[in-house]
Amino acid sequence: MMQINVNCRNSKKTTWLKQTGLALAALSLSINAAYAAATFDQPDSHFNGTVNAMGVHYAGDQVNINGRAFTPGQEIILLQNGHVLTEKALKADDKGNFSTTITLPADAKSGQHAIVVQAAEPSTAAVFKLKVSTKFPQSGQDKFDITTESLVPGVYQSAYSPKSNAIFVTSAVGRPPVRESQLLKVDPNTLKITASAKPAAQQDRDDGQVQAVYGVGVDDEHGTVWVTNTRSNTVAVYKQADLSLVKQFENGAAPHARDVVIDSNKQRAYVSTPGAPTVAVFDTKTLKALPAIELLSAGYERPSPLSLALDAEGGKLYTVSMNTNELFAVDLNKNETAVFALPGALSASGVAIDAKRGHAYVASQGSDNILIVDTKQGKVLHDIEIGAGALNVVFDPTTDVAYAVSRGAGTLTVIQPDGNILANLNLGSMPNHVSLDGQGNVYAVTKAQGKDDSLGGDRISRIQLKK
Repeated sequence: MMQINVNCRNSKKTTWLKQTGLALAALSLSINAAYAAATFDQPDSHFNGTVNAMGVHYAGDQVNINGRAFTPGQEIILLQNGHVLTEKALKADDKGNFSTTITLPADAKSGQHAIVVQAAEPSTAAVFKLKVSTKFPQSGQDKFDITTESLVPGVYQSAYSPKSNAIFVTSAVGRPPVRESQLLKVDPNTLKITASAKPAAQQDRDDGQVQAVYGVGVDDEHGTVWVTNTRSNTVAVYKQADLSLVKQFENGAAPHARDVVIDSNKQRAYVSTPGAPTVAVFDTKTLKALPAIELLSAGYERPSPLSLALDAEGGKLYTVSMNTNELFAVDLNKNETAVFALPGALSASGVAIDAKRGHAYVASQGSDNILIVDTKQGKVLHDIEIGAGALNVVFDPTTDVAYAVSRGAGTLTVIQPDGNILANLNLGSMPNHVSLDGQGNVYAVTKAQGKDDSLGGDRISRIQLKK
């Protein structure tokens, strides 16, 4: 039994602490019933265990929780907000793994919930976050025309070229060694593939991994397509006309290269590098690497930049950091960077810019929301909750709305500048990226949820606002 000694002159505080002591004592009895570990037993000094709950979770759902790399035979209980979630202690198997299922309350609130993982023999504790998302109904389908076409496995991003009147789509399948990857050229009218290219093998490996392509940007001035080779930390350049390779940069040129945008005014390619607190820079004319743009967080962590948005006329480059939840506005003319905190954002990943109003749209996977931020003052103007796993966002000045894809919910949410939602459209599987053609058309690529995806992933959709 737990003993609590309290010295307090305030009678209300004394009463509250007495009640707390009784509650803690009851909790102790509840835990002991499920978990017969000795007090202060042998600590686990080499704990490497991880716990996760894959997928999207809503109130009332059953959630599968899996643990890995525990000590074989280690006993585990799960607690949340003082409640024991496991009827009896779990036990890690001979490989150090465990699995259990819990049921979320029907009134569970959306957000990140801390789950305490208490282990014994040897003893340790850790915390993992379980996200509960909000279900949003579909709406506004009558306002849009949607045309869809299947592509190839592992579609990732897309970019439209006015010069070629083509959409360039990247694809890469699975985790390393990645042996299947393609750069596609797609007709924007029919959404059919008109050409494709397979990247060459990665020369510094003997396992068949190719220079898989992920991010994509078009350079119409030089008739090229820039792609990121995330797995080999670099970028490559292809011809728009026939998808022949122009240049493969050396491995390591851009740590974990993700997104790429082209600034034709300055003849620069900017590449986000989540593996380093920088934006890599390349000369699009000479095809040479230039000094990177350093990003410095307002806190103590190193930023991990993901998506990029370019205001070429204003000479501004924007990116968001997933781990520090900050917006970076880089003045390319003055070589100065403003840093804005993003209260309400968790795992910020997507960014778009409304240059006319000076507003940035930030999508955050961890908090399932879109923030509209005043880039002059760094003030959050609107916090809009959308579907689970808000991943990427674009702003279309032609239709004056933003389009955000939520990978977990499988939706495309259309957001007006005042923060109101115009529509929430079903895209089927896992939307991964969204791009524009400057003519009011929006292109979204969706990934498949495995080989037997009944929702129809690995495809491209063209979304048009009806006139």
